Amino acid sequence: MGIKVGEGRGSAVGRAVAVAAVIGLVIMFQLENVEAAVYVVGDSGGWTFNVQGWPKGKRFRAGDILKFNYDSTIHNVVVVNQAGYTNCKTPAGAKVYKSGSDQIALPKGQSYFICNFPGHCQAGMKIAVNAL
Repeated sequence: MGIKVGEGRGSAVGRAVAVAAVIGLVIMFQLENVEAAVYVVGDSGGWTFNVQGWPKGKRFRAGDILKFNYDSTIHNVVVVNQAGYTNCKTPAGAKVYKSGSDQIALPKGQSYFICNFPGHCQAGMKIAVNAL
């Protein structure tokens, strides 16, 4: 009963280390994917009037995705600053989304979104989100 070259304990240990390394890499990639959450703004009602309270009680992190679902013929999503949010005004150079199914990654800190169709922001079609 001789041991052939390459079939000793060293080879088995080497294979076990390689398998453990691969498993570790798979787990690491899975953890990275779990960290970014996707939130549908307004839940099943979508991006519509009186949605300004929707963020309450939610914990957002930088990199999370806000998905805005809406009828693009009557609504849009505009990224504004705090003054634009408070006054329902679109600042010069603001990014306007109008696909009806927009996905926006949150940066760290406060973000503000409004619909700038006449009267919509004033009717509560705006949200402020703070991402940690």
